[in-house]
Amino acid sequence: MKKDIILAGVGGQGIISIAAIIGYAALEQGMFLKQSEVHGMSQRGGEVMSNLRISHHEIASDLIPFGQADMIISIEPLESLRYLPYLSKEGWLVTNTTPLNNIPNYPDISSILEEVRKVPHHIALEADVLAKEAGSAKAANIVILGAASPFLGMAYEKLEDAIRFTFRKKGDKVIELNLAALKAGHDFANKHK
Repeated sequence: MKKDIILAGVGGQGIISIAAIIGYAALEQGMFLKQSEVHGMSQRGGEVMSNLRISHHEIASDLIPFGQADMIISIEPLESLRYLPYLSKEGWLVTNTTPLNNIPNYPDISSILEEVRKVPHHIALEADVLAKEAGSAKAANIVILGAASPFLGMAYEKLEDAIRFTFRKKGDKVIELNLAALKAGHDFANKHK
């Protein structure tokens, strides 16, 4: 199994946490991992992007070529469009539909979502709403991860274990909240794939 994943969003949305959780789950399943990150002006709402490559075989490069990504996981809808040239024809786009209007000329959200719907394999969801229902709007990134989970090719339980490991120092309440957010995204994707 091999998965090349582009993670996209805006500074502070939890892209690095998603990468850490997927990475931990992959390593726990005996897989190889390569990751490359680009941090924009994250303190000011700049773009954050990560190339995450996981495989059962050794990986030579940490960068994903154009047209080769198996998945784009995006917490911000405009950022999802930025990386579409990387997505393979069979690849999945999983994105939040709630914009973070961090630039003065942010495009109309309906235009952005129209472009998202043109992608043959996509899941678009209101992650912020589902996260709030799960216990905290701050867990939108984990909802998005949950929505991507059916397409990652790894055991869902390993993602749960990775959440327990990642948030272990924050206590049981935070762990349970993030597990609920993961499940909310997972259930949404299974209903809409």
